[in-house]
Parts: sequence; C-alpha cells; structure tokens
Amino acid sequence: MTAANPARGEAVLRIGGAAVVLRPSFAALVAAEQELGPLFALVERAAEARLGIGEMVALFWHCLADIPEGMTREVFGEGVAMAGLAEATPVLRVLLGQILAGR
Repeated sequence: MTAANPARGEAVLRIGGAAVVLRPSFAALVAAEQELGPLFALVERAAEARLGIGEMVALFWHCLADIPEGMTREVFGEGVAMAGLAEATPVLRVLLGQILAGR
C-alpha cells in the first residue's frame, strides 16, 4: 500500500484500485498556479464552495508524486470523478492546508 508522509504535506487518493500520493511540492504548486491562476484565489473559491471539479483535478494532477504507468490526465480525472467527493474532499483539504501553511 502506498503511504503518505504527513511531514511532507502528502495525501493519498484512491483512483480505481490504485492509491496515489499527492505531494504539494514547490514545483507542483508553481505548475498548478500557472494553469489555475493564483493559489490564494483557488483557496478562496474552495472556501466559498465555488471550486470546480476541473480545478480540483488540475491541482491533484500537478501534485502527483509519481504518475502511474499508463495514466493520462483524462483517465486520472475520470478516476477522481468516479471516486466521488467523499474520497476527494479530505485530500483537497490537506493540499489547501499546505498551501496556506506554506510548509
């Protein structure tokens, strides 16, 4: 089983039968910000329940520690949608917390 390292701000997301680690590294957050715009605005949209699933998937995609072989962003997005908000919300909360904490 894949495990997250909380000291690194990591979270695990289950996509299909696989567990993937999301790590909000500086490089990952810069890439997400280039695509999504300022991260503080993203946090504000999330707090106001205005964060779209496409934005969430983009943030998750950029934070993947390792992309499983054969996984495309489209397949990943479908997996996030299939997993549902109950699976994705705790992971989103960890990543947004790390953005705000600046660890």
